Order: sequence, then structure tokens, then C-alpha cells
Amino acid sequence: MRTFIKLSVIIAALSFTSAIKAQTPTFGQMQNLIPRDQRAINQFDVKKDTVAYKGLSIDLGGAFALQFQAVNSFNDQQEGSYTASNGATITNYKLNNLENQFNLPTANMTIGAQLYDGVRVNLDMYLAARHHNETWVKGGYLQIDKLDFIKKDFLANFMKYATIKIGQMENNYGDAHFRRSDNGSALVNPFIESNIMDSFTTEMGAEIYYNRSGFVSMFGMTNGKLNQNVTEFVPAAPTVAAPNPNTTISPTILAKLGYDKQFNKDLRVRFTGSLSHNANMSGNPWSSDRAGSRYYYVMSHAAYTYNTTNVTNNATTDLAANATTGRFNPGFGNWFTTVMFNPFVKFKGLELFGTIEFAQGGDKKGVDATRKVNQFAGDVVYRFGTNEKFYIGTRLNTVSGKLANADARKVNVNRFETSAGWFMTKNILAKLAYTSQNYKGYSQFSGNSLNDLYGGKFSGLMFEAVITF
Repeated sequence: MRTFIKLSVIIAALSFTSAIKAQTPTFGQMQNLIPRDQRAINQFDVKKDTVAYKGLSIDLGGAFALQFQAVNSFNDQQEGSYTASNGATITNYKLNNLENQFNLPTANMTIGAQLYDGVRVNLDMYLAARHHNETWVKGGYLQIDKLDFIKKDFLANFMKYATIKIGQMENNYGDAHFRRSDNGSALVNPFIESNIMDSFTTEMGAEIYYNRSGFVSMFGMTNGKLNQNVTEFVPAAPTVAAPNPNTTISPTILAKLGYDKQFNKDLRVRFTGSLSHNANMSGNPWSSDRAGSRYYYVMSHAAYTYNTTNVTNNATTDLAANATTGRFNPGFGNWFTTVMFNPFVKFKGLELFGTIEFAQGGDKKGVDATRKVNQFAGDVVYRFGTNEKFYIGTRLNTVSGKLANADARKVNVNRFETSAGWFMTKNILAKLAYTSQNYKGYSQFSGNSLNDLYGGKFSGLMFEAVITF
């Protein structure tokens, strides 16, 4: 009897082990996944491949970035203690001196799974960031490239060219966000920082792509909210500055149309136009990056006194409080409509990429009057060496527009950046860049404080090391 029991236990254990082994997932057998190494450069939108489905498969990746910053900033404000031209008493004003030192290292983590033939899930996290230095979920989405889970070859002729993405994810507005640094993931950006007016947000929604014979198209819709919740939306109380604030939150409408063609082994040409619109905005696509900018604390001031108002040091009071230094937020109220055009040409090792963005929105909360801000950026990158392991590049970027319709003139922010890079391996990149950024048209005073951007400028060198897998 004991022998029978032992034999039964052994058989049961072996059967259980076999069952577990049959369900054990593989690793890295992922379909339609853009690589996270050097091969991801100049990959836009989504891609189709011929990777075979071999059951449940797990994908695990990470990205790390570290910068050494040697940048300092200046403006035309008078330093020290004095009586200003508007009669205000200023005590101990100055911009912060910045050390030549390492920035906070940033890191991303990606977890994914191939769940079914043509169906995979993706989860992205910021393990450390300038803005959210604790672990923070960037978003997660389901990508569907086949509908075989409904029925074998269901709409196969359509899905051969179509992709559906559903979840909390990066809004696909324009092509510039495919060449930006996303916290620890900075391998695809030949420079250190993204555009001055950085269009980037993550919202809950869905996108459908249809790419065929070089033609590129996408339509998407989100709920327009960066922070998800189910609580009732309560309009803000009217004020003089915001006489009629939003009474609801509207969806964000996204669209993209373009052409992308590899004419031969040497020449590729791509041109796309994109639209993003929200009639009753909650989040702001130019201030929703939860990672923060690469230029730490440029144009920030030490603690000082403006009349009787104590103005705190905006570099040290809170690590996350001033996380977008060096960027520009148009600050639209209630609504926005923006279009972006992105030309891209690659001939052998030479790349040309441009951003032409025309943004408009409510002048301020509750005012229908339209205010416009325009951005132009162009970069030239030359890649050379075996497998294009080296590159040099230059980018010019300018943003101009009024901060309020009542302003007498526009402000202008322009940046010049030149960069050199070395791919030590396809997963490891070292960059060295020089940046110079200037602010023009900003007023000397801003409420009960001095305006740090008045005659402002910063410049210097930055080194960045990136590891992505």
C-alpha cells in the first residue's frame, strides 16, 4: 500500500511538473516590437515583422542615463540689493551658480508579454526621474496586430497593414517624440535634450494605424486626462484672470498622415503631418513630461526678497518642483489645437530631420480669444564608421509667441546645440554636446518677483552615457 501511495505521489508530481513545463513562457519571442538598441533609431510609429508566435513569451528591458553637466546661466537682472525701476525693493537677488557635476541618474524599466499571435502587452516605468524621483508608472498598453483571437484570419487582409493600440500610453502626436530622450531611454536622441517646446504626454485612449505602400496614417482618441480618476469634475471658481473656466473635460483627438519610402539602400524620405486638439483641456501636452528636462536648474534663482515678499530658491526647495528648466510651455487656457509637420531624409550616413509646429489655444482660462505659438527645429546628423557607430550633429531650435494677448510683443527662445556620439556597442552610447540657449522679449518683472528669463541665456557642455536593452 505504501509503495502504491509513493508511486501515485511520484506520478502526480511528474504530471504536475510536466504541466508547469508546458506552460513555461519563453523569453524574447516578441512580435512587432521596435528594438531598444541602436536599431530603434529612426523607427517611427509602429512596425510589422514576421516573427513567429511560439506561445506565451516574456520581454524585459531597461534603460539608464547619466549626465555630467557643465552649464551656467545668466540674465540682465541686477544682482544684489537695490531699488528697481518700478520702485520695488530688491534684496539679495542672483541666479544660482551651478557646479560642474553629475545630474541625478535616471532609469526606465519595460515589462512586456506576447499573449497571443499578434497580441502583446507593454508596461513602462520610470524607476528614477528628475520630476518623479520615486518609481512611477509611465503607462501600459495592449498592441493588436492580428484578430485571430476572434476567429482565425478574421479581417486578415485589413490587419496585414493595421495596428490597434489601447491603454494609457504616449500620445502619438508628431514624429519629434520618436527622437526625444524619455528619462533613462535616450539612445534614439542624437542630442542631450528634446525640443524647447516638448510635445509629450500620456493619456488613456486608443490609436489605430494603417500603413501601406509607404503611406502612413493614424487616428486616435484619448480621454484628455494625464491623471486618471473617477471623481466628479468640479469647475474652478471664476476669477478676473479666468472668468469662465472649463465645466467639463473633453477628449483629445489625434491624427497623423504621411509618406515614408525607402527608395533604395541609400535613400529614405519621410514626411508627416499631425494634429492634436482638445476643446476643454485638463492636461497640457507641453508640461506633462514626468521625467523632466536635461538642463538641471538653469535660469533658477537663489532666495531673495521682493518688497516684503520672500521668494524661495527654486532650485532647492523641492527636487520635482522646477523640473522643466530650459523648456517652454505656451500655457494655453481651456482649449488648444496644434499641428506639426516633420520632414525626414536619410541619404547614406546623412540625416536631416525637422519640426514645424503651429500651436494655438485659449489666451487664458475662460477667454475664447486665440493665442498662437510657433516652433521650428532642424537638425543635421552625419553617421559614419562601421555600422554607423559614430556621429556628429547640429540642431537649431526656436520658439516664438505671446505669453498673453495683452503683451505688447512676442517672446522668443532659441537654442543651438552641437553633438558628437559613439556607440560603444549597439546598446551603449556616449554623447558630448555643447548647448547655447537665449531668451528674448521677456519682461523684467513677473508679479511679486523678478523675471529670471529677462535677457536670459545659458550655455555649456554636457556629457551623457546611455545604456539601453
